[in-house]
Amino acid sequence: MTYRNMVDMVRDQNPLVLPPETTVQEACRRMRERRVGAVLVARRGRILVGIFTGRDAVCRVLAEGRDAATTKLVDVMTPDPDTLPPGKTAIDALRLMQDGGFRHIPIVEDGRVIGIVSRGDFKGLELDRLDEETGLWERI
Repeated sequence: MTYRNMVDMVRDQNPLVLPPETTVQEACRRMRERRVGAVLVARRGRILVGIFTGRDAVCRVLAEGRDAATTKLVDVMTPDPDTLPPGKTAIDALRLMQDGGFRHIPIVEDGRVIGIVSRGDFKGLELDRLDEETGLWERI
């Protein structure tokens, strides 16, 4: 069985990358425009420092009564998220998402953002394999 390589999945990808000082309001506006569920938060040179998702907007901003127009991503992002290098396979990404309980994984090479994958990017064979592995672990 062969699985897609992360390089194939992120080739020609232009992920939404914003600096830590960006407001939540601006980040959410840009997420809506791009129809994506996550922002990669990076310093100059695309050095990843965090990730901000729609779930963060709800749980860390709205639910806490913060002002999205003044709250900065650096204050509500998940710092130093789990990442994968481009040489890993799609099933590696799915396993990491399953184990970590998240839906997005930045793809990073030499400390620099090159892309992002989300659970929705996977179909068929990869999801079937993950379901099969999960079922095996549940029976043990």
